[in-house]
Amino acid sequence: MFYLAGIIITFFLSILLAGKKGKSQADKILTAWLVVIGLHLTTFYLYISGNYLSFPWLLGVEIPLALVHGPFLFLYAAALTRERKIKAVELLHFLPLVFVYSLMISFFGLPAERKIFVYQNQGIGYEWLTRSVFIAVVASGIIYVALSFLQLRKHRRNIENRFSNTARINLNWLRYLVYGTSVIWIVVITGMDDTYIFATVVVYVFFIGYFGIRQVGIFSNSSLSGKKADPLLEKTVENKFSAENLQSSLPGKDQPTAKQKYQRSSLTSGNATRIHEQLQQLMMRDKLFKDPELNLAELSEILKIHPNTLSQVINSFENKTFYDYINGLRIEEFKTLVTDPGSRQFTLLSLAFECGFNSKTAFNRNFKKVTGQSPSDYLNQVKIKLA
Repeated sequence: MFYLAGIIITFFLSILLAGKKGKSQADKILTAWLVVIGLHLTTFYLYISGNYLSFPWLLGVEIPLALVHGPFLFLYAAALTRERKIKAVELLHFLPLVFVYSLMISFFGLPAERKIFVYQNQGIGYEWLTRSVFIAVVASGIIYVALSFLQLRKHRRNIENRFSNTARINLNWLRYLVYGTSVIWIVVITGMDDTYIFATVVVYVFFIGYFGIRQVGIFSNSSLSGKKADPLLEKTVENKFSAENLQSSLPGKDQPTAKQKYQRSSLTSGNATRIHEQLQQLMMRDKLFKDPELNLAELSEILKIHPNTLSQVINSFENKTFYDYINGLRIEEFKTLVTDPGSRQFTLLSLAFECGFNSKTAFNRNFKKVTGQSPSDYLNQVKIKLA
């Protein structure tokens, strides 16, 4: 009954997604993935219940299916986090599935009675195939979970080059999917019985249903406010710049120097210096960092330059992402505010909000990142007591 419930929920979720209006490419990938999970669970249920004897033509279909879950996870993650569609060439990720099915042609051509005999005798005559598939499945799981984590990390870095506050950018859905898939592969690698593996898959499906329905925009068409929702990123109209172009602006040991960047773009060293000075003056004069929702696109519009150009200038001159740059200014503003005797009547959190933070967690995390100590430790050090 437990496995049957998992099958019903899986196909129900796939129907919800299939009926979703204005489906994105990510929605279509998730729909296909859920259908495959449902099929995989169904074949296992038929086997453990003994009903496979009535459907001998299905025997063997499930063996290579474990090779598609890794690629589906990675492509779904890529479709959610990239700002371009998945290309047809990326379907090559499913090539191992096709290869294994080609190796099984001889098995599929066997009479029903022979297929049943093979299944009833632990895959007699096909031991080499089951061992090879198991090794391939383990390798696939490790590789694609790692690739999905890297995709998520890359997306997080990209977000930090756009926004000064990431609290409203919900990456939990994708993070949960990757973590859940990792757990399944850990169960597989440890060599547990198939009943435990598929029980974990059923729990994973329950988890997908619970968190997917809770997070608006996954299985529904709109957010609670009635506006179209993106499950990973609450995009605004001004976010028109390309993620791919931003990658050239990311700091790192393999990144080109500022001079090399200017040579490769239309931005000259002189113009970059001028833009940086304008940015500093704007921040000192208008203190735009106090706006909790300030993002790269809004700031670049004020400076009348392209967001990519501004990102490049910040990365080069400050050696920081946009997120770290703005939050660094907020921390410095806080340190200035607390020295004012008139601020002693306010709480630490109210001053943090005044500086542009919108949560205690974000304030504490960024303060420690910039100063190396917690806000309370800092206040004790400078002998300042707030309300």
